[in-house]
Amino acid sequence: MSDVLSPESCYRHSRRETYIHCQRCERPVCTDCQTPGAVGVLCPECVHPGVPSRSRRRIRLRIPGTVTPVVTYTLIGITVLVFLLQWIPGLGVTENFLYAPVFSLGDNSVGAPYEPWRLLTSVFLHSTGFFLHIVLNMYTLFVFGQVLETMLGRGRFLALYLIAGFGGSVAVMYLASPQTGVVGASGAIFGLLGAFLVIQRKLGGDSTQLLVLLGINLVIGFLPGMSISWQAHVGGLVTGILVGLIFANTRRRTQLTAQVLLTCAVAFGLVALVALRSPAFAG
Repeated sequence: MSDVLSPESCYRHSRRETYIHCQRCERPVCTDCQTPGAVGVLCPECVHPGVPSRSRRRIRLRIPGTVTPVVTYTLIGITVLVFLLQWIPGLGVTENFLYAPVFSLGDNSVGAPYEPWRLLTSVFLHSTGFFLHIVLNMYTLFVFGQVLETMLGRGRFLALYLIAGFGGSVAVMYLASPQTGVVGASGAIFGLLGAFLVIQRKLGGDSTQLLVLLGINLVIGFLPGMSISWQAHVGGLVTGILVGLIFANTRRRTQLTAQVLLTCAVAFGLVALVALRSPAFAG
């Protein structure tokens, strides 16, 4: 995790700390100076170009290499590539990498091999029978991923995405029937939303719209007849909130070691939950 998460001062209000930057000019902006744009937020100067500002002298430059959301674009690219491979007959991508709890239980009675890596590989698969599945997930990743990666840095953002996706699969392992097969990045996406919610509230931002969005999507997962894994949604959301709390409360340089250790503790805790249901522990 190479990028240190530390707050900057709003370029117009020097006493207000913020993690948010204008999507167009990269100025740090507090909640009062933010105007929602097509992606991310805009500062007053970019919303109303040509209007002079006496605060222009306080612009602070970003750390080089943290502007372009490389991880977000890479995750989208990998997911789309895997989705295309799922359509090639004979490769068996979906069958070999989807997750069902039976693959991490090692239940020989049904002839299922012990393949716990599927808890993570399934995050990069999507339903070939419902095209909107990948479209909606990748659009949400595109929108929120750019903002979060800019705020957290590449290392933290990647850790958040993978740990949340893994957490969603662990929830499926414990809460779904053993032979329920799941695919999709929904757990990871809910993790991003959960972390964004925590950080936004930490900064004093209005999270009403995000709460409504989360509520609607969670409710949809519980509706009868919907082939949606609510277990992955809940697991990813809870994991994302935990990691978001760690990032939001250990943002000083002096807290970097604590941040890394706590994040690793969440990841190892999830691995331990998987191990507890493995053949070695189950007897």
